[in-house]
Amino acid sequence: MDGMLHGLMQDWPLRIHTIIDHAAAQHGARKVVSRSVEGPIVETDYAAIRTRSLRLAKRLAREGVRPGDRIATLAWNTARHLECWYGITGMGAVYHTVNPRLFEDQIAYIVDHAQDRMMFLDLGFVPLVEKLAPRLPSIERYVILTDAAHMPNTSLPGAVPYEEYLAEADADFAWLAVEEGAAAGLCYTSGTTGEPKGVLYSHRSNVLHALMARAPDALGLSARDVAMPVVPLFHANGWSFGFSAPMTGASLVLPGPKLDGASLAELLTRFRVTISAAVPTVWFGLLQHLEASGTMLPDLQRVVIGGSACPRAVTRTFRDVYGVEVLHAWGMTELSPLGTVCSLKPDYGELDAEAWLDVKERAGQSFYGVEMRIVDDAGAEQPWDGKTSGRLQVRGPAVARAYFRREDEPILTGDGFFDTGDVATIDRFGNMQVVDRAKDVIKSGGEWISSIDLENAAVSHPDVAEAAAIGVPHPKWDERPLLVVVPKPGREPDKAAILAHLAQRFAKWQVPDDVVFVEEIPHTATGKISKVELRRRIVPPVAE
Repeated sequence: MDGMLHGLMQDWPLRIHTIIDHAAAQHGARKVVSRSVEGPIVETDYAAIRTRSLRLAKRLAREGVRPGDRIATLAWNTARHLECWYGITGMGAVYHTVNPRLFEDQIAYIVDHAQDRMMFLDLGFVPLVEKLAPRLPSIERYVILTDAAHMPNTSLPGAVPYEEYLAEADADFAWLAVEEGAAAGLCYTSGTTGEPKGVLYSHRSNVLHALMARAPDALGLSARDVAMPVVPLFHANGWSFGFSAPMTGASLVLPGPKLDGASLAELLTRFRVTISAAVPTVWFGLLQHLEASGTMLPDLQRVVIGGSACPRAVTRTFRDVYGVEVLHAWGMTELSPLGTVCSLKPDYGELDAEAWLDVKERAGQSFYGVEMRIVDDAGAEQPWDGKTSGRLQVRGPAVARAYFRREDEPILTGDGFFDTGDVATIDRFGNMQVVDRAKDVIKSGGEWISSIDLENAAVSHPDVAEAAAIGVPHPKWDERPLLVVVPKPGREPDKAAILAHLAQRFAKWQVPDDVVFVEEIPHTATGKISKVELRRRIVPPVAE
């Protein structure tokens, strides 16, 4: 615009390396603890991670890796994996986090689709990748995240141990000055319907997302925190902890491959973790271990729970037994991934114990950088009254505008909003509650029944470890809810008792017609209940 007066401030591009530079300068001695894949717990710090990341960047450049090249990582949460993120992006390439929990065909598809040139992988994944290697023609070299002493005999082409690969370069390297809009990270959606789709993050979007995520009413990270992200780094940027923790100077505890209740409890207590994050199934296992062992959590202050709705009973147990606040969070791979966090606003005033839990069941408010709205099927905005539901749409600087190598396929509305596929309500204070995935809402007699509400209520029964609600065909009502239950170990829940438990909270027409007991409920690669697979497995008799 002619005549515009520009500000006179420095141009300081938002590049990812600035995060680890800051961490090394201001918080260099802050601990980063890993449970290594080899077994022992090892300690390093942010200064050492920066030095090793510089060495990796230099070694990759010597390898012939170019800006924009995709480098796959197939690894658990360890300091080595974190070094890969900073080393790869620091020389202009793109880290592509591959989820090992995907089906083999999906892994082969996304590595081929991304055209990854190299792969950095943990020891435990060598057999898997050896099987897949003939289907991964773009991979020129495999680097095993271990040392020479633990290096396995492998048929993987060009395979070398990470420590020896790293030793071939020093840290005399200048981070590449890429544009802040340059691609930095790639993560594929789990592909529950159709092929997985690639979300391509930029340096700018990742830095801004970390700034947003660390805020007091989001993750609330500070240099006084010890953070343990149980959520894997391969799960949508590890919910930002790999960036937001070093940005604030929070110490990191990385649990490696052992995510059972006993292993997590050991790290939580030994290293005095103050904040942790994981999907609900992880917390089910931890709470069962704590109850059985009598272990307490004297230092833990808050846990971030996302990926799927957190049952009220879990939130209550953390608060009443362990003095820990649950921060219910919602997000998507396409949002980098955090979109909302339920840290209570003062607008609610004083809440008694049950009212506090009522609010805590919600997914929370968006923070600055995430615009949110709900619309009906015609696209008309719906009121924020806590009752009216609609399709949840978002936009912001860390929200995807297209999928990788599918740029011609529109995914935004005309005014730039991304449709999340969730159905939600938003109350007058801006607190959002996901009613259901649009494809999972049970519609009975023209009325919606929330599968999430049924599941959360079922899990509050003392005999129920996990529950899933699905709609099954009905000749009169179109669909009726069916509850699928995993009993707690040593318990034998009674079907009538569970239905009576639900009848205290739901109208008669909302209560499921039947309960099916199973040993396990199938989950997607990101820890969510797989309703598609569950429907395949559970074929109830058609109601009369």
